[in-house]
Amino acid sequence: MALEKIKGVLGGLKESVSERFGPALPKIIGVALALYLVFISVLGIYWSATPDLPETSYYAESASDRIVGTATTSALVDVAETLLDKPGGFISNDITPPGVFMDNMPAWEYGVLIQVRDLSRAMRESFSRSQSQSQEDVDLAKAEPRFNFSNNSWAIPASESEYRQAIKHVKSFRDRLNDSREGDAQFYARADNLRYWLTVVESRMGSLSQRLSASVGRPRLNTDLANDPTARQSTPTSTEKQVKTPWLKIDDVFYEARGSAWALIHFLRAVEVDFADVLANKNATVSLRQIIRELEGTQQTIYSPMVLNGTGFGFLANHSLVMGSYISRANAAIIDLRDLLSQG
Repeated sequence: MALEKIKGVLGGLKESVSERFGPALPKIIGVALALYLVFISVLGIYWSATPDLPETSYYAESASDRIVGTATTSALVDVAETLLDKPGGFISNDITPPGVFMDNMPAWEYGVLIQVRDLSRAMRESFSRSQSQSQEDVDLAKAEPRFNFSNNSWAIPASESEYRQAIKHVKSFRDRLNDSREGDAQFYARADNLRYWLTVVESRMGSLSQRLSASVGRPRLNTDLANDPTARQSTPTSTEKQVKTPWLKIDDVFYEARGSAWALIHFLRAVEVDFADVLANKNATVSLRQIIRELEGTQQTIYSPMVLNGTGFGFLANHSLVMGSYISRANAAIIDLRDLLSQG
């Protein structure tokens, strides 16, 4: 009986709509659909705009009054919050338009997230500990695994909720760091701690550089066992192989590198404040600033509507190779900085 009533109501509604709009109904639906497509397209373009960099002196303000470690900790908080609160919010786990159709911004977010994860791990394992046998900080021990939560989970729990919990714990660590009555929260600005983090950064930059250069595809010699005659690997591989990034992934690699560099600029500017004495003692402040300068080049405005993939000396530009050039120079400067920090 109830089903018959529902069918009767729906039938009456259909007749009412048909009588009111008549032949114009398909046109109305078409216009509504077109307006919806225009709306989500404009919204997608707005959401695709990457956040600007802060002023150069952002973390250096009142540096003399800062507790050691608050600049780096604040940079981690700022970058993670921007990741979640920028226009469109966190898009990587969206299942509705326009986020579900976007791939450049999720790639940018992933690049930022990788750097956030690496710094949070360095803070947990190195910056906040005086030696390998010392106890890890309770807040950082809770924050680091939450930053490593999957970036494409949209519910139960959502990625954003895990990352916000991680930010909450990092803020708690910063509050305890600034409280003179709390002696259990420490940040050790030492050369060996800084080298620990830079080693990870160097590895990330090296990988990005190789992936960016593979946009044009070229044969690469196998150097996996170079410089060690006794080295062995699990399975044999060819001495030469063709490496090329799939055509549909070229823009993703580009924006991942762009996001990674954006986050690194924040972190290195903060490191310059917290490790000022260490860098000055090693005469390495200029080396750090040179890394930042190279990375700032990756954030220049892209005037092309798409990431071009021309040959190295061809008629069209190859944005990946330009990005790879900046990343490679920054990586070389990181290697030099690590060498300076290792010297007595």
